[in-house]
Amino acid sequence: MSEIHLTIDGVEVVGQSGQTILEVAQSAGVDIPTLCHHPMVSDLGGCRLCLVEVEKMRGFQTACTCPATDGMVVHTETPKLFETRSLVLQLLFYERNHYCMYCPTSGDCELQDLAYRHNLDHWLFERPAENKDVDASRKYFVMDHNRCVLCRRCIRACDEIVANHTLQMAYRGSHSVISADLGLPFGDSSCVSCGTCLQVCPTGALIDRRSVYGGHREQVDRTVTTCMQCSVGCQIEVVSAHRRLLRVEGVWEAEPTHGLLCVDGRFAPLYDEQRERVTGPRVRRDGKLVDATWDEALDVAASGLKLGDVVALATGANTNEALGGLKSLMDRLSGKVGCLGATLPCLDGVTAGAVTDVPEADLVIVAGVDPLETNRVLGYLAKRAKDHGARIVVVCDGENTMAKFADVNLNSGQASQTTELVAQAEKPVVLYGAGLSSEVAANLRGLSKAKFLGLEPGANGRGMAELGIAPVKLNGAKAQLWLLGEEEV
Repeated sequence: MSEIHLTIDGVEVVGQSGQTILEVAQSAGVDIPTLCHHPMVSDLGGCRLCLVEVEKMRGFQTACTCPATDGMVVHTETPKLFETRSLVLQLLFYERNHYCMYCPTSGDCELQDLAYRHNLDHWLFERPAENKDVDASRKYFVMDHNRCVLCRRCIRACDEIVANHTLQMAYRGSHSVISADLGLPFGDSSCVSCGTCLQVCPTGALIDRRSVYGGHREQVDRTVTTCMQCSVGCQIEVVSAHRRLLRVEGVWEAEPTHGLLCVDGRFAPLYDEQRERVTGPRVRRDGKLVDATWDEALDVAASGLKLGDVVALATGANTNEALGGLKSLMDRLSGKVGCLGATLPCLDGVTAGAVTDVPEADLVIVAGVDPLETNRVLGYLAKRAKDHGARIVVVCDGENTMAKFADVNLNSGQASQTTELVAQAEKPVVLYGAGLSSEVAANLRGLSKAKFLGLEPGANGRGMAELGIAPVKLNGAKAQLWLLGEEEV
């Protein structure tokens, strides 16, 4: 892209060809009001709040859709623009029930912020009497159509980020609402509960059941960490207040998934965790686990661990530190340590791929894994690639959720057909998992043009492999030590 020069509010700024006026302004630190704009989805210029004046162009222009050109002179703050934006806001408040004092997102609402910015303290028009439905059929969030401004962020997020295409507009004019699957309640729809629509909503239309009224943005703590639900490694931001977890959000600017999460990463830790937390040592007496002191627990453990006859099993839900500690202990006891469950097969000589390769691929081959069940975000990224023209090929002998989105479904005996498909592609990617058979693996090894991404069965399966922890044969021995991490048992 070539460099262009613009003048915005009397200041010369530099941008790149292909950028919009809004993008150039934001990169230069110029704040233009927006409501329907979100950096992760395409722009449509629907809210009309980003209107700007461009010299030698007739009328106002929407900054989010108007291409910036060299020599352009732009005005973002004029009395006429302020008046027009104020009128637009008045009409938005008029259309629905936007009583801020009763809204759960009051203080965290972009519409409310814009109203204060434009000095709106009363309505010019009487609010219509028609009330909209409140859809509370979804487990994790509520859709209140009375708070919706029809910005369509949620629709674009569902289409462009998640590639699920659940949401669309229904009805016309003042009766327009956001609809799920052409009129179904959210709870009966194809919604996958990824929560992306919830995070992009600028008002109180989509609200999280758990964190509502939990605290305003300036009252909460935010901690960026890595999701441990699977091996993808999505970056998450844990929002808490007063030592209470409120919600989990995606981090838009973070690799590898740029804010895209799944139901396991966003909601499961907060809603679906039903296990009793182990807060101290326990020993089994008369067939039951009872509380014990550390000395008692260690004495029982020591009596059960016999030198040279120790077998320990661990899962991929453990950290490298815990796995390393277990391995060191087993080495000192001359024992064995192995993994509990399946492991990723080794495909020697293939080109390693990355998560970011999946949405850019023009061919995605899925073999030995069901990403929409085990690594959901990768499944969404594969569907996004399909929306951009990619073909999906599923190699599976049983049931696979990805099969209904596949262009080609093959069984193990037909795996050799992937050779021709890869030869026709420019950016082929192979997603494979622990269920990969030796027959299919032999065919995939010959796909030198493709990039391979192995989906580990545990969050830290890669760490286990690097430490040399693999399946072991007990040969009649009984495992005496288990390191389960966060696995449910």
